[in-house]
Amino acid sequence: MRNMVLGVLLVIVIVLGISGIGTYNWINSNLRKEAWLTTGSDTPGTSWLILGSDERDGTTGADDTPGERTDTILILTKPKHGSCSLISVPRDSLVQVGDQMLKINAVMQVFGKKELVTQVESITGQHIDHVAKLTFGGLTKVVDALGGIELCYDQDVDDEKSELHWKSGCHVVDGRTALAFSRMRYSDPRSDFGRSDRQRQVIGAIAQKATSKSSLLNIGKLKKVGEAALGSLTVDDKSTPWTMLQMLLAFRDASGSNGITGSLYWTDPGYYVDGVGSSVLLDNQKNLELFKQLHDGDHAPGQVGSTSEQQ
Repeated sequence: MRNMVLGVLLVIVIVLGISGIGTYNWINSNLRKEAWLTTGSDTPGTSWLILGSDERDGTTGADDTPGERTDTILILTKPKHGSCSLISVPRDSLVQVGDQMLKINAVMQVFGKKELVTQVESITGQHIDHVAKLTFGGLTKVVDALGGIELCYDQDVDDEKSELHWKSGCHVVDGRTALAFSRMRYSDPRSDFGRSDRQRQVIGAIAQKATSKSSLLNIGKLKKVGEAALGSLTVDDKSTPWTMLQMLLAFRDASGSNGITGSLYWTDPGYYVDGVGSSVLLDNQKNLELFKQLHDGDHAPGQVGSTSEQQ
């Protein structure tokens, strides 16, 4: 069955390639590329660092904190053999750059793009092959171009800061609601950990919808989704439309029943540091062991991380 599915996907890719070489070139020429990658040694498998950048641009919500912050940090791994994985990095994870301690979501703003990648490689012990940064404001256009996505949350929510108004259950939502769903944390008893779960759910739902038969066979929808995605996406200078397709398929697989999802392991989610505040103190050794298994393809499908152990 796996080989049949891969065969069908391969046929789709070949057909699209034959009929849409111009489209490939158009996408490649319109990809906004920046220098993200480090010169670290290559490691097995392929890793993508996926960032949700919240510019506080007034797209939705009442939180007007200035500046650009990488409030969503995800590590997508596709081993040569085994399950794909999608792991969240808590935005308040404590890291050290030189002699300065800070939260990881501030690293890019303070020290730049490559330092953020360096910190993630230090946490995982694995090389980052590609980077994709999606602006939260652009996420609304992607969801609307897809015709909405289905999201589930088992609590009623009336949150003023994110402007999320939610009735418990599953609903097909538009882009604005999907963005509020991704941002909401003050009304979530699990705060940032709950928000990380919902952000993975949103991006997973986008990947599932984008790779569905109804989307792949609808050229008009694919073009609208492509235009929306390109307008909100920045990638590393080695990315191509092919590597973006690989990322989308890996994302879909990681979010499926045979995938691995969760968050990093930590020892203290409320570790206080003067000048930094309450931070998440990571379990460095356990995270290194986790990502070695993920890259080698030796980890079983399911949930991982300290949050999953508490459930």
